[in-house]
Amino acid sequence: ILMCLVFGGAFIWLLDIFWFSKQRGPDEAESFIIENAKSLTPVLAFVFVIRSFLYEPFQIPSGSMEQTLLVGDFILVNKYTFGIRLPVWRDKIVDINQPDRGDVMVFFPPHKPSTPFVKRVIAKGGDTVKYVNKKIYINGLLYQQENISKDFDGANIFNESNGSTNYLIRKSNSNFSRNSEWVVPEGSFFVVGDNRDNSSDSRAWGFVSGKSIWGRADYIWLTWESWSDIPKLKFEELN
Repeated sequence: ILMCLVFGGAFIWLLDIFWFSKQRGPDEAESFIIENAKSLTPVLAFVFVIRSFLYEPFQIPSGSMEQTLLVGDFILVNKYTFGIRLPVWRDKIVDINQPDRGDVMVFFPPHKPSTPFVKRVIAKGGDTVKYVNKKIYINGLLYQQENISKDFDGANIFNESNGSTNYLIRKSNSNFSRNSEWVVPEGSFFVVGDNRDNSSDSRAWGFVSGKSIWGRADYIWLTWESWSDIPKLKFEELN
């Protein structure tokens, strides 16, 4: 919609330059449509560039990333760090970086290609992932987990480390472990939710293709759980 408004406004502006302005009398005012196209198009174009190539806001719809992201959190998605892509079509035109283990990534999953999901990358192409008794092994190495507390539902909160990144995860005592093993294809990624027992992720529907990446979640900037609540501004960098 934003792209159509920008190009539509630019088209009206060009028509006025090459046609309508020549038809108007010296004292005749611009029409309402032309006046608004000239005033709004630069603003819309600025917003379009920011959202398409730099940062785009996204609201967390579910609790699959607790304790890191909560329902109602608004995040800023970094649109350039994993490569610059064409808006709408999502084809990569400039390759910059690749997602790394521990990154919180926004993407379009294979079973819902038009719905953005947010999960944590735990493995890349060529890695072997083993999930046993709610513990993760990457290429035979265990992701360390330190039990630090319980939440109000009695679930255990762990500090998980992959060697370079530390973050909190949540594990429920009432859910069984889905033990399995996968080999990640080249160019793809294995993602899981930090709320390990309440997350639809690669353990259920497979790998995320590099072509399906939207961006990296960098910051939480607002929390607004429901319309009846007062939004709370905050600026918190994600691990």
